[in-house]
Amino acid sequence: MNWKDTKYLLAYVAPLTTFLAIYYQGAWSFATVYFAFLMVPLLELVIPYSTENLSEEEEQSKLSVTLFDWLLYSNVPILWGILWYYFSTMSAGGLATYEMIGMTTSVGIIVGTIGINVAHELGHQVKKYEQILSKTLLLSALYMHFFIEHNRGHHKNIATDEDPASARLGENVYSFWIRSTFGGYLNAWRLEKEKLKRKGRAVFSLNNEMLVFQLIQIAYLVSVGLIFGWMMVPFAIVVAIIGFLELETVNYIEHYGLRRKKLASGRYENVTMQHSWNSNHELGRLLLYELTRHSDHHFKATRKYQVLRHFDESPQLPYGYPGCMILSLFPPIWFKLMNNKVPAQ
Repeated sequence: MNWKDTKYLLAYVAPLTTFLAIYYQGAWSFATVYFAFLMVPLLELVIPYSTENLSEEEEQSKLSVTLFDWLLYSNVPILWGILWYYFSTMSAGGLATYEMIGMTTSVGIIVGTIGINVAHELGHQVKKYEQILSKTLLLSALYMHFFIEHNRGHHKNIATDEDPASARLGENVYSFWIRSTFGGYLNAWRLEKEKLKRKGRAVFSLNNEMLVFQLIQIAYLVSVGLIFGWMMVPFAIVVAIIGFLELETVNYIEHYGLRRKKLASGRYENVTMQHSWNSNHELGRLLLYELTRHSDHHFKATRKYQVLRHFDESPQLPYGYPGCMILSLFPPIWFKLMNNKVPAQ
């Protein structure tokens, strides 16, 4: 293991800010907001980005280092520890309204960051226990259906109108939130139903993973109510909503306006490096476990984060992920910035 491999420890700064938000309260309640959407975007304006790729020998070396896997696994106890601390602190009372808003927003951001994002990485791996860890993280966002829809739907239909998670040219992020959130959920039900029918199994049974997911998520909310008080259940839901809207905003910028051509056969052209927006900003790459090198991820979904590559033909975002997420919330600015950058379809 090379000492440079430890650079991904930087990803733990984000959950640390959430712990500080809960511990110090007051103005610190918004610590994760300051870090993720103020400090990081500003730093990415001055920190140089890198298009460097690893050699084949370096790739094989990094794939043999288990540290990269454990950096992901450890997010499970970290996330659930933060949630326990958050619910305990909130249920104790004595907080000002702005402190509750700040802490809830900070926790919601971390649910999207080390919850859904790490779940996304683990969900693409073939080991059963890694997939279980993925679902455990998705539970915090009440978004367990993502495991089905993303792997079996999004990766197949990326950059087409059949994919609710691929934003259309001229579509604003707010209408996209609605289309992607509900479309992805319904798609997951459809995909699971088709899978069960192929296997000759009953749709309304515990063989239906979507049905099991709903039961688990209900059990989670009931557990929050029983342990911390029923007033904490709405907060658990709000935290989840913030987390999955963060995900959907990332989805929005990752494929905005990009489309695959439909061939004479009625099928779509193969997914290429040109169907996802890339960002090589170093800070965002480390904090998000290389999610920002998204083109290579879609080229080969099981390719581990530490060896994802840059390709010159991939369209490049003008700023890092956090900066682009902020800009997307202002549609006129986003359209002016991005619409001319979208390759001709």
